Amino acid sequence: MRKFENCVLLTRVGGFYELYFEHAEEFGPLLNLKVAQKRTNAGPVSMAGFPFFQLDRFLKILVQDLNRYVAIAEEFANDASAKVKAGGLLHDRKVARIVTPGTLIDENFIDPLTNNYVLTIQRGRSVSQSGPGAADELVGLAWLDLSTGNFYTQSTTLALLSSAISRIGPREIVLEKDRETSAADALLAVLSDDRHVITYCSVGERKPMASWGMMLESKMPADISASFTSEEVDAGSLLLEYVGTRLQGLSLKLQPPIQYRSQEIMAIDRNSLRGLEIMENYRDGTYVGSLLHALRKTVTKSGSRLLKEWLGAPSTSLQVINDRLDLVAHILGDAALRERLMTLLRRCHDSQRLVQKFALGRGNADDLLALSTTISATQELESTIQATLHCGPGFSEPFPPDSSLSRLLSRIQLDGPLALASKIRNAIDEEGVVQQHRIEDEEAGTIMELAEQIATSEGSTDDIAAIKRGRGKKTTKSIREHYSEDTEVWIMKPLASTALKRLHADLLNLAEDKAKLHDHLQRELDATTLALRWTPGLGHICHVKGKDAKRMAEMRSVSSSKSTKSFHHPEWTDLGRRIDQVRLQIRAEEQRVFQKLREEVIKTLVKLRRNATVLDELDVACSFATHANDQGLVRPVLNNTTAHKIMGGRHPTVQVGLQQQGRTFVTNDCLVGDEDRLWIITGPNMGGKSTFLRQNALITIMAQVGSFVPAEYAEIGIVDQIFSRVGSADDLYRNQSTFMVEMMETATILKHATERSFVIMDEIGRGTTPEDGIAVAFACLHHLYHVNKCRTLFATHFHAVGGMSRHMERVGYWCTDVAEDQSGGFSYMHKLKRGVNKKSHSLKVARLAGLPEAAIDIAQKVLDGGPGK
Repeated sequence: MRKFENCVLLTRVGGFYELYFEHAEEFGPLLNLKVAQKRTNAGPVSMAGFPFFQLDRFLKILVQDLNRYVAIAEEFANDASAKVKAGGLLHDRKVARIVTPGTLIDENFIDPLTNNYVLTIQRGRSVSQSGPGAADELVGLAWLDLSTGNFYTQSTTLALLSSAISRIGPREIVLEKDRETSAADALLAVLSDDRHVITYCSVGERKPMASWGMMLESKMPADISASFTSEEVDAGSLLLEYVGTRLQGLSLKLQPPIQYRSQEIMAIDRNSLRGLEIMENYRDGTYVGSLLHALRKTVTKSGSRLLKEWLGAPSTSLQVINDRLDLVAHILGDAALRERLMTLLRRCHDSQRLVQKFALGRGNADDLLALSTTISATQELESTIQATLHCGPGFSEPFPPDSSLSRLLSRIQLDGPLALASKIRNAIDEEGVVQQHRIEDEEAGTIMELAEQIATSEGSTDDIAAIKRGRGKKTTKSIREHYSEDTEVWIMKPLASTALKRLHADLLNLAEDKAKLHDHLQRELDATTLALRWTPGLGHICHVKGKDAKRMAEMRSVSSSKSTKSFHHPEWTDLGRRIDQVRLQIRAEEQRVFQKLREEVIKTLVKLRRNATVLDELDVACSFATHANDQGLVRPVLNNTTAHKIMGGRHPTVQVGLQQQGRTFVTNDCLVGDEDRLWIITGPNMGGKSTFLRQNALITIMAQVGSFVPAEYAEIGIVDQIFSRVGSADDLYRNQSTFMVEMMETATILKHATERSFVIMDEIGRGTTPEDGIAVAFACLHHLYHVNKCRTLFATHFHAVGGMSRHMERVGYWCTDVAEDQSGGFSYMHKLKRGVNKKSHSLKVARLAGLPEAAIDIAQKVLDGGPGK
């Protein structure tokens, strides 16, 4: 425990994991475990435990819910020499793995729809701790998901680091140990903006990129290796060293690192990710109501993860975007193809995580069967696409060889995987696997009964030992007791190998010998109830009952009751031992065949991962096509201009909500970048200004991830960064007012927006006095127009800003309004029209909210120039 002082230590003891000393006292109650006192020579020791098959349940509480690190000590059988050294102990125990929030592998509680990243951050090798120039300092990032083997790096600056972290969404951040005591470190100042799980890791000498080779599935070409910055290399080396210490020597086979280049992805800053509700809604932080929720029609788990990854990092490459749009267009235009592809994709398992299990030396028979099913589905997908390419769209002319569908097909590699799938199907007995699970479930139930008895006992180790002894009288049934010995459960087919074929033939012959011996002994001993059995405590016995038992008085009994008697017979003892020996040989051969299949998976690792990537991209394309078909979306036109031409645009998530209520969304155009570089938008509260701002930012993101968009027509110049300043609240945790939060977000925009950026700003300056607010709002507008020169949508209630900006030639003025009827009622006119609306109609909103009429009357008098003015 001293060696792993920052970890909760779980020790495997037979069928249980146990905690001791202060760990039992602290975490036993949190895990709802009974804490007992174990007697030792050194005095009583606190202990608590749970059945081994509940490990995932308690890891979830400790690691995922409590953000604790867990060291797992497993039992390892001692060989003859080790037993001597260990004083006759049958097992040795040592820590096999340290589980942290960022190093989950295949635990049941890992989120199937989200990557589980661990991230390392390294500053340059000669840097200052802080200062005016620190914001522009380069930092290296490296992150990976151990459950998939995906490995990435990126260089960024301290100023943009928080946005990069928000995009990655790491479960754990690892820093060098010396950062822990650097109170003035600018890096720690950035990380303090959010409540991250931070681990400090001691490292030795910084290692070169060449040291990564042993942990990668394939060697990296020299030209690619040379493109990584020294900061990225340092971050990657720290990451691999940290992961290696957590896995305690477990073999790693990661995918070669993919380098994120800032110029190839649209940057979405942290505030925009939240304000635009891209991954989760602003209300309660769940994904319902977010852009991800609207677009996610994926049918595979890994496809869902890829969609989320794309939404966090839209492409700025016209080639990449148009390739994705082409693929969506092909699938959208052929409903039968789309349905067939999605049907086949539903048969695919999470192959990214399946393959990674085997890369880490894990994976069981179920995983092999799932992999085989996925490979077969991939083959059918390939055939389906091949037939489509041959027939062409609408069964007219074939697709050109350079079409996106053709390129996708060319990336599928099946020669090795198909052979692997065939070997798996020929080797594994699916029915045997199902029966084995049934037995394991029954055994788990027995252990749970034991655990419940222990939990309700008085808590002393004497009580627990008595319960375990009582359980010994009702020993859990072995496989041979669940099924007759002639039909024992095997997970491999008899023809899986030559040795298995021979051994099963031997076992069949021995079963026939057993039947003959059984008949012979019944006749010789004149005992029709005689049965040949095996029990854990007595071994191979002859069992008789009733009158036969009474006639066997001369036989030496090894167990008896009033109506039964058991005794040994040399012929059955000898034959039973030979049967046992063959069974053990079959088990050993099954394990050898299973291990060989594991090795075959490793041999085809690269192709399996490449195919998995194709399946994920196809799933996302089908998702986009399905959404486009359901919502009537159009294909956007992307170019290298700095203009937005969106006609009849709709908000992708608000529209869905209105449809569910039977209402219609009011469309609006957005034409910024050509004649007007900046639009000033005014109008009443609840008039739709904020919705208009957000919808155009979201349409831009959708276009650059390769999705069709909710509009009648959309032509968009590639955007390098999206900035959103919409909605703020006090940040009491960091002692920041609403206005301070607003100004910090605005400062980020004014410092980093370029001519290719798209900015939406809503109600700048509302957190202070009207006079100061107008000054701040105009100053921001002036800076965006004259300095940043970016496409901007600027919504405000400060009507004076419209007059102050009249000298700016490329500014457009648009507004929303209300329509009043003769009875005093009104409705919102969400359609934009030219001009500045100097009426906010705030009293109408106040009346809708239920403000007392007396208060509204006073407010109206103030507005009319009455009391208090």
